Amino acid sequence: MSESSYEVRLPNSLSQYGFSQKEIQQRFVEWLVLSLFTEGRVSSGKAAKLLNVSRVDFLDLLRLRGVAYINYTSDELAEEFKSIKALKIKKAR
Repeated sequence: MSESSYEVRLPNSLSQYGFSQKEIQQRFVEWLVLSLFTEGRVSSGKAAKLLNVSRVDFLDLLRLRGVAYINYTSDELAEEFKSIKALKIKKAR
């Protein structure tokens, strides 16, 4: 995957939370993808690909970040049921 670099300025007060540069970069990418998803600009499947995680893991990230996922298309609803089955199998292990 190709990458672009951007300069981001953060208030010094954020340094008290102890994030490494790598963690900050990951948070920015996550925030941007979640923003695109909540704005309806990318689907959950595309968002998962952008974050390089499975769709099930992306849905779990939504839950962890308190982002609701409720506007289903018929294709997304079918995919959701598929993901629920995968979660049940994962949880049963």
